[in-house]
Amino acid sequence: MSNIHKHRRKFGHKHGEGFSIDYYAYMSGIRHWNASFKVAFAFLTLVLCVALDNPFVSAVVILAMGWLTVIKGGVSLHDYLSFMMIPVMFMIFGSLAIALGVSLHPTGQYCLDLNLFCIYTSDESLMKTAEIMLKAFGAISAMFMMTLSTPSNEIISVLRKAHVPKLIIELMNMIYRFIFILTEVQRKMKNSAQSRLGYDDFRTSLKSFGNIASNLFIVSLKKANAYYDALESRGYTGELLFWEEEKPVGKMQILAAGVFIGLLVCIWLLTR
Repeated sequence: MSNIHKHRRKFGHKHGEGFSIDYYAYMSGIRHWNASFKVAFAFLTLVLCVALDNPFVSAVVILAMGWLTVIKGGVSLHDYLSFMMIPVMFMIFGSLAIALGVSLHPTGQYCLDLNLFCIYTSDESLMKTAEIMLKAFGAISAMFMMTLSTPSNEIISVLRKAHVPKLIIELMNMIYRFIFILTEVQRKMKNSAQSRLGYDDFRTSLKSFGNIASNLFIVSLKKANAYYDALESRGYTGELLFWEEEKPVGKMQILAAGVFIGLLVCIWLLTR
């Protein structure tokens, strides 16, 4: 397991190289779990975390989902926290609107007078902000548990079983896979521009960025046509079908999930 962690850190932090969440999903220690079970469990946990609206429930969800992802799944703590930092930054800036208020006159328990206006807050606002952040963080950790342990094609397969419209399923498949194709093309273009001092100063950086953006649009159209021709030559009739591995749901997994859901409800009843 230590070798896997070492390889992951190297893979995820090399400059100039992209990485896919699918990499972690395929390497996950709980990848062999049934995909429908993981999606349903993550979705139910997310719904309870939001609906129960309890900081203790949110904290338990964060710890439990982190344990499943890092300890059971084998994702290194460094990589897990790196993934979490992206939504956390959005939550912090979004929560400022809840925690802070603006007034022309001094008010609130804590006030910063800036002459023209005052920025104020209170213990109640800070507590509410902390609870919202915990709830959002718990919901995000549940989603990360699912995505870092379940390959995208398996998640899409679960949605297909849930009778999501076929058009949406096909678009999800194509868009998700095409993102990484275009990312790789953009990376090569950027490396080529850097080797020619295309990012030497601000002016040339803007010019290089514009050239890459325009070229990427043209290349994306060419690649889209080429890949569609490749699909048709392989018998594509409007539906992408993938081989799916049979993964039965274990009784202990269902029992553990039921106990965890019951624990969340009990915590909510005891602390509301």
